[in-house]
Amino acid sequence: MSVRVRPLEARDKPVWLILFKGYIEFYKATVPEDVIDTLWQRLMTGGEGFHIGLVAVDAADRPVGLAHVLLHRSTWTNGWYCYLEDLFVDPAQRQQGIGRALIEAVYTQADTRGCTRTYWMTQETNATARTLYDRVATKAPFVQYRR
Repeated sequence: MSVRVRPLEARDKPVWLILFKGYIEFYKATVPEDVIDTLWQRLMTGGEGFHIGLVAVDAADRPVGLAHVLLHRSTWTNGWYCYLEDLFVDPAQRQQGIGRALIEAVYTQADTRGCTRTYWMTQETNATARTLYDRVATKAPFVQYRR
């Protein structure tokens, strides 16, 4: 499959919603509908800071994967950091280079905006994704804590 990545567009919402809910389900999480609606609006308008929505599309221009990016300031640089918050590929379309294409598109967005770091997280047990991540990035030595 030839992979093309482009910015998320308003016409993508029905398929984007299916993909995003698949992503939420993959992580066995719940996200309220009003939060999903707010995310969509941020992706369409840029929101506070910079929110970027990207989709990988098939030959018919139908989304088959998504990437949500947040650009933010850092205390360790005068520039910006790029946080790849969400990355998901339709399970029926995996192992075709779509995840890699989305990450490379995120790198392009970050480079264009002068970001000094692009980073993301995944579950330790997400072995399939981590195989790709180990090829396209360096694993950080940090542990995340939450409240």
